[in-house]
Amino acid sequence: MLQVHFIKENKEKVLNGLKKRNFGNPEIIDQILEIDESRRATQTELNQLQAESKQVSKSIGDLFKQGKRDEAEAMRAKVATSKETIKNLEQQLGQSEEDMEKLLLQVPNIPHDSVPFGKSEEDNEVYKAWEGGLPTLHESAKPHWELAEQYNLFSLDLGVKITGAGFPLYRGKGAKLQRALISFFLDENTAVGYEEIQPPLLVNEATARGTGQLPDKEGQMYYVEKDDLYLLPTAEVPVTNVYRGDILNQDELPKMMTGYTPCFRREAGSYGAHVRGLNRVHQFDKVEIVRVEHPDNSYAALDKMVEHVGMLLNKLELPFRILRLCGGDVSFASALTFDFEIYSAAQKRWLEVSSVSNFETFQTNRLKLRYRDENGKTQLAHTLNGSALALARIVAGLLENHQTPEGIRIPEALQPYTGFDMIS
Repeated sequence: MLQVHFIKENKEKVLNGLKKRNFGNPEIIDQILEIDESRRATQTELNQLQAESKQVSKSIGDLFKQGKRDEAEAMRAKVATSKETIKNLEQQLGQSEEDMEKLLLQVPNIPHDSVPFGKSEEDNEVYKAWEGGLPTLHESAKPHWELAEQYNLFSLDLGVKITGAGFPLYRGKGAKLQRALISFFLDENTAVGYEEIQPPLLVNEATARGTGQLPDKEGQMYYVEKDDLYLLPTAEVPVTNVYRGDILNQDELPKMMTGYTPCFRREAGSYGAHVRGLNRVHQFDKVEIVRVEHPDNSYAALDKMVEHVGMLLNKLELPFRILRLCGGDVSFASALTFDFEIYSAAQKRWLEVSSVSNFETFQTNRLKLRYRDENGKTQLAHTLNGSALALARIVAGLLENHQTPEGIRIPEALQPYTGFDMIS
């Protein structure tokens, strides 16, 4: 959530940023500033009246002691009137703040200057292309959903039987591969300093609102109405909320956390080969990395996260490219996002497997997550996160790119976790 004083001091920058995002309601900025001006005037009037009322109340006792009963009673009546006015002003102030928050929650983050203009994913910029040759497969190569059937690795049909469409069931070496990838990613993340977190799989409204999932992505989240809880769309949500409401010392930064969770997303997929198999599902596993950073260091930290995710893909021997998302495709809360896509040799297309983002103060303003600077003043920290990595499409890429006529080869870095070097 943007800070009101930032909007007030940088109105043109905010409007230009919203234009880059193709935001359809820029008039909301003037509405916010009008409410803020009215709120400030109400607060000033309230403060003055409270001070006057306090002073008058103090003098009433003195008037009674001096025998000036009529004057004291007149003062008492004045105080009673003031109290009623104060009550009305407090209600007005509360309503203004509520109206202000409703408007602020509708405004997305302002994109970083480096974010390119564009309306959709078609306009995203290739930030780093794959420099090696793209893999070529043998003539009888298959897409991952056919390989899964051949080697009995996972079943979408059984998922439909047990739950519904988009809920795969993994079995045998397919289940072992899932578990191996989760352990591999967590070990690699903790090896460079991320603290492992195992969070709850359901969150309350305040937690989802804190990271920007609500109200923006309400339709994509599974909601448990009876308990007023949401199933996780990503581990980012609970892990970032670990420090919600906290004031950290500057020397405690950065906070680096990693967590594995199943992820649940209601988003409906279109039909066609590009969403077959594991390309788009309602439940998938993902390992996330999250950082809470000093504002001066957050973009250097973003570079480190991008480098780290690239290292993971290199170890899995998967060709990848990095995209810088355009204004029309960057998420509601993000200031700058890099997407990683792996190349699927069987499908002959790129598959997104990770998003790495800097949210600057957008999440921490909602979370009230601050740090105390060298002068003892509290400042909003920056938050960042990234997928390291999303398993469904990683599994698809591994099966397809590493298939041979003899079976599916397991990358060397993953073999200590699988316990086997081939699926055959």
